[in-house]
Amino acid sequence: MNIEKARKTAREIVAGMTAEEKISQLVNDSPPIERLGINEYNWWNEALHGVARTGTATLFPQAIGLAAAFNPELMHSVASAISDEGRAKYNKYIEYGARSIYKGLTYWSPNINIFRDPRWGRGHETYGEDPYLTATLGVEFVKGIQGDGEFLKAAACAKHFAVHSGPECVAHRCDTRMPDKD
Repeated sequence: MNIEKARKTAREIVAGMTAEEKISQLVNDSPPIERLGINEYNWWNEALHGVARTGTATLFPQAIGLAAAFNPELMHSVASAISDEGRAKYNKYIEYGARSIYKGLTYWSPNINIFRDPRWGRGHETYGEDPYLTATLGVEFVKGIQGDGEFLKAAACAKHFAVHSGPECVAHRCDTRMPDKD
């Protein structure tokens, strides 16, 4: 199937969905829509330094360690290897009808937040404190995960944008007043 045919098919499927069915697809564990041939799908997956939580997988250095190489080509290669492995795992899971959490092709990676405070416990997921390096490596990670072909190998979803670096216990309910510099 070429890309134009795939887009046309996707538009037709979405046009045939009710509002309730569309809304049902906006949660982590989207239910099937059998009348349209849509299988259940769980969007929750990570690949910051390898395919997470899926059994045996290649483990690369954490993002902060990869960033220390200052090497965009290396980042692209690592991400490409991650999505190759993730695609192989996904294909095997589908063969066995396994569609639960951590088995999809949507990766909540990379973490492009700037590491501003060493007390934040998730700084190792970032590319460090430099915005230029973070942008450069983040772009290469996304390109590596998604591939260079007509279709995506997997889907990267950048996370933890600006000023997400804690405190975790109140990250979603506090009124954070950021200085202009941040």
